[in-house]
Amino acid sequence: MSSTSKDAPDKKRKKTSKSDLSPLKGSGLDGKKIKLETHRDSRTIVVAHGTKSPRQLFYQEDEESMKRDAKQDMELYKAACEEIQLMMLKVKKMKDSDSSDTAVLDECRIHGSLQFATLKKLNRLAHMRCKKVRDSTHEAKQKIDQYNLQLQNLLYETTHLQKEITKCLEFTSKDEDIELVDVEEFYKEAPPEISKIEKTEGDEHELRLARLDWELEQRKQLAKKLKDALSSKEGLSKNIATKKENLDSLQPKLNAILKETKPIQEELGMPFDEVRQQHKMARFLPRPLYVLYMQASAYHEACDKAMSVTINGEMEEVKSLEPDYAAKLLFDSDSEPEEQEDGKKVSKHRRKTAGDKLDLKRKKLLRQHPLTVDISINCGDSNVLELNFCYLMLLEVVTVKLKANINATTSISGGDLLSEDMLLNCLYPGDDGKTSPNPTNGYPLNKLGITRLDNFSGTIGKPYMWAQWLSGLEFLESEDAEFNVNQQASNSVSSSRMEETLLKIRRRVNSRIALQKQLASLERCSVNVSPEHLELFPHKVLSKISSWKRTTYEDFVSVPYTEEMTEEGLVQESDMFFTTVLERGSAKLIAQVVISPDYPNQPPLLATQVHYGTKRTAFSDESIKEIEAEVNLHFEELTSQKSCDQLLSNQMQRLLMCFDVYLETEENNAAVSGPKEFPKENIYQRTCRGRNRGRPYFYNKLRGYFIQRH
Repeated sequence: MSSTSKDAPDKKRKKTSKSDLSPLKGSGLDGKKIKLETHRDSRTIVVAHGTKSPRQLFYQEDEESMKRDAKQDMELYKAACEEIQLMMLKVKKMKDSDSSDTAVLDECRIHGSLQFATLKKLNRLAHMRCKKVRDSTHEAKQKIDQYNLQLQNLLYETTHLQKEITKCLEFTSKDEDIELVDVEEFYKEAPPEISKIEKTEGDEHELRLARLDWELEQRKQLAKKLKDALSSKEGLSKNIATKKENLDSLQPKLNAILKETKPIQEELGMPFDEVRQQHKMARFLPRPLYVLYMQASAYHEACDKAMSVTINGEMEEVKSLEPDYAAKLLFDSDSEPEEQEDGKKVSKHRRKTAGDKLDLKRKKLLRQHPLTVDISINCGDSNVLELNFCYLMLLEVVTVKLKANINATTSISGGDLLSEDMLLNCLYPGDDGKTSPNPTNGYPLNKLGITRLDNFSGTIGKPYMWAQWLSGLEFLESEDAEFNVNQQASNSVSSSRMEETLLKIRRRVNSRIALQKQLASLERCSVNVSPEHLELFPHKVLSKISSWKRTTYEDFVSVPYTEEMTEEGLVQESDMFFTTVLERGSAKLIAQVVISPDYPNQPPLLATQVHYGTKRTAFSDESIKEIEAEVNLHFEELTSQKSCDQLLSNQMQRLLMCFDVYLETEENNAAVSGPKEFPKENIYQRTCRGRNRGRPYFYNKLRGYFIQRH
């Protein structure tokens, strides 16, 4: 039974091997002799292939690889591998059982060798098939590349043709730039031999040629006229040169005549020589100062004989001034030698300190033109202002130096009102002369550490905005500074501002003189009311001023009841600040007074605090708020055309009057026992009125009693 079971697998294997070899029929392996050679280390199966040569076998296998099915070859490959595995297992079992049958082993070797030959055959066919596929793929890629190259060549040719077409379409002839006369005008003016109407009417090309011929003919005529005009110009130039020589020979004779007649000019008050000298110097003025001089001279001759305009300076310095000085770099002065006070130059090899270099650069930046324009303004009552206008060449702005000869009453609290440093401040709103009006000067000034130009006012003056206007300069705002680099002086700007500015200066002097008198009177604790406004106040005012003194902006801000005025922007650092104390009996009123530099165009402002039992301000007492409104808001009643400069005194008189009304109408105006401290000295229609219990602060001058203001 065991022998039967052992023989069964062998028969099965033999049957499988024969079936596996059937696909190889026709492949050159069937019917061939098989020679087995046994070596010590390995066994090799050599297959003889009859009479076919290797080349024929190669081409045969090549054709066979394309005819065979790859899937069937895959199945053959798997079957051969399984057959080899089974034979290996059979040989192993035989060796393990020590039943070595030589015939069976040889038969296994033969079948294994045939299976390996099958694997090699399949491997060769697979490689051949893969090579065929690669070759076909490569041929297809080459065809695609060839087609792509042909396409690129066609596209390049298309682009080239399009460029040539565009070039032809955009071609312009030189005659297209010529502005020819209209066709109607051409037929009207051109002669028949050029116009050729019968030929050009229906042919645009012939019409174009004819118009070009007519244009050429016209240009020839114009060239002939130009030649004649140039020859005539030469003749006139020679005639002018001859006359100029004659006039130049007359100049010394005229100078001699003027010199001889100078005593007569002085006697008759006709200083022709001085005027001629001034006009000669005016030619060397920079453009802004020249505009200022011409406009001021014209205004003097036409409208104001009380002012005078002169040009001062050294002509030698002007002639030696480098014409391109303003265009030079700002910081190239380190290599230049310094000059001492005695005029000797210091060696350029001397080491300079950082402070010396900075001062030298600042002097160069703030250098003035050698010539200046001086305007003397007579303000009446022997009060004279002398304005010296200078031009800063690098900063391109005009500055003003003031010299005032004013006879006025002096006061302790207003001692600087007529000073040369403050008299012309804020002549126009916000124009204090502390910064440069030219927005392009910010960078060079900041680089040298110059934040305010008024620190150098003693040397260069102050660059007021109205000084720029009088010189014809009108700078833009800082955000538009890029359009304002090449600012040119304009006569129209100067003429439109000349009269207004001079009137403001005279009005400023007169108002400051009047303000000085009022401050002197207030320091003596008395109020001088203008006669035109006496009827606005009662005959008897019992409150008195006990003190008047000057304070500062910091003192004003530190007072709590002035906080609202500061937050609203009603107070500026350039304003003048005073503190006054009003008293009546045990009551006291402290007032902070703010006077603008543009007084009386801007009225003084007052903030008050009452000390009567407790401290009361406008925040805690509605009646005190009404007092401030009566004094600050209704100031127009206290001014007139003749006495507008007396506004401060009239406001102080009204404050005294309102303080009397406040005390006399106070409900707690009584001692614990005895008479009232503040008896009613005035007549009141009502002591209070309305929901807010308003006091009667308005004085009815017709009926002589106090009422509430409507």
